[in-house]
Amino acid sequence: MPVIRLPDESFRMATVMEFTSPVAEFPLGSVFENLPGVTVELERLIPHETLIIPYFWVRNAETEDIESAFEQHAGVSNIRLVDSVEDEYLMRAEWEQEYFGILSALAEANVVVLSGIGTKDEWRFEVRAESQEAIADFREYCQENDIPIAITAVHAMLPIQGEGYELTETQREALILAYERGYFDTPREASLEEIADELDITQQSLSSRLRRGHRRLIGATLSSSV
Repeated sequence: MPVIRLPDESFRMATVMEFTSPVAEFPLGSVFENLPGVTVELERLIPHETLIIPYFWVRNAETEDIESAFEQHAGVSNIRLVDSVEDEYLMRAEWEQEYFGILSALAEANVVVLSGIGTKDEWRFEVRAESQEAIADFREYCQENDIPIAITAVHAMLPIQGEGYELTETQREALILAYERGYFDTPREASLEEIADELDITQQSLSSRLRRGHRRLIGATLSSSV
C-alpha cells in the first residue's frame, strides 16, 4: 500500500480520502456476475455500531426483476427495490453485522462515505472523516486485516475564497473546469465525457463530484437564506 502524506495543518482537520478496491471487497460486488454491465452508486453510507443501512442506485440494468439479481450476496441480509426512474433503480440494503471487509473498516473508524461507485472492474470510494486520525485508523484497520485498498488522494476540506462553502479539492476542480469548458452553457460546449477525460476520471465519478459540489454550494447559499 503506498504511503500518502497527510496535510500538515492540523491532525484534527476534517479530511477526505479517495481510494479504489477490488469488486469482491464490497458486499454488492457479486452483482456484477449477474449484471456485468451495470453501475452501482451508493446514495449514502453511514457507519453505525450495529448496522449500516445504505441506499444505492443501480443503472444500466437490463432486467425488470432487479431484486433477484441481488439474491444470495455475502454480507447482505436484505435488499429491496424502493423506486425506479426509467432504467435507474433505487435500492435499500441491510448488511450483516458479522461481515468482514470494507464495511467493518468504515464502521470501526467512524468514516462516512461521500461517494461509492462500483463497476465490474473496481469500486471507487470518496470518504470523509472528522480528523486525519480517523483516516489513519481506517488505513491501519485495512492493513491489519488484509483488506486491499489503493489510495489515490488525501486532502483536507477547504473553503472557497474565504467563504464557508466547504468543497473538496476534487469537487472544486470539477466544478471550475466544467464551468470554464461551457458544460453549464445552453447549448453545452463540452460533454461530460470530454471533461471526465480531461480530469482522467470516469463519467460516473465526474457526475458524482458535480452533484455533491452543487449540493454543498446550494446548502451554504440558497437554503441558508430561506
